[in-house]
Amino acid sequence: MKYLSMLFALLIVSLAACEQTEKGSTYKVARTEIRPQIDAIWDKKPWTGIEPLQLDHFMGEEPDHFPITQAKIAFDSEAIYVIFKVLDRYVKAVAQKNQGPVWKDSCVEFFFSPENSTEKGYFNLEMNCGGTMLFHHQMEPRTNQNPISDELIQQIDVAHTLPSIVDPEIEGDTTWIVEYRIPFAILGDYHTFTIPQSGTLWRANLYKCADETSHPHWLTWAPVDVPHPDFHRPEFFGVLEFE
Repeated sequence: MKYLSMLFALLIVSLAACEQTEKGSTYKVARTEIRPQIDAIWDKKPWTGIEPLQLDHFMGEEPDHFPITQAKIAFDSEAIYVIFKVLDRYVKAVAQKNQGPVWKDSCVEFFFSPENSTEKGYFNLEMNCGGTMLFHHQMEPRTNQNPISDELIQQIDVAHTLPSIVDPEIEGDTTWIVEYRIPFAILGDYHTFTIPQSGTLWRANLYKCADETSHPHWLTWAPVDVPHPDFHRPEFFGVLEFE
């Protein structure tokens, strides 16, 4: 009976994940012939011709502060490009080193598997408003975590509009942007996959959090149907469809 209950629970989670994907958690990743200059400018080519996705869902209780968070994703034959724009308040960043606890700060996150499955694990790139990142690959949620080496992190171009350290917290209206370029070659050291072509599907979710600011919140792009905030839920990842 115990094993039947476990199987039933897994089935429910799987059906919920399928349902949320069918409801529209799919984003078309534009192929770009113009390599974006990584400078944290939202209104520039090629981003001006690319539709954003928006983080409209939340985990836990509905927060009293719900920052408007958008992202755009593009790719070419060498890399994937990501830019976030956040209309925010209560903004803070105190993590000083890569692979530190950036999720405690005002932070945006890109979780992804470079294929249409998470059986070989997934990456989580978490970046605070000051451009400091945590970047791991893991086979299962919070197990077998494999931090991306500092040597490879240095190959990721990053730009941000706020200082690296934001302390004390900025309480007033603040718009901040982070932008980065991830070379596909970096990912291949941790996860075997094929460089995306038109029609390639990846699984992914994007998040916004601020765990240890005065107004914590946990926002998501694809909905995550669990009772408490937990971003490490690959069964709820949406779909990135490469054009």
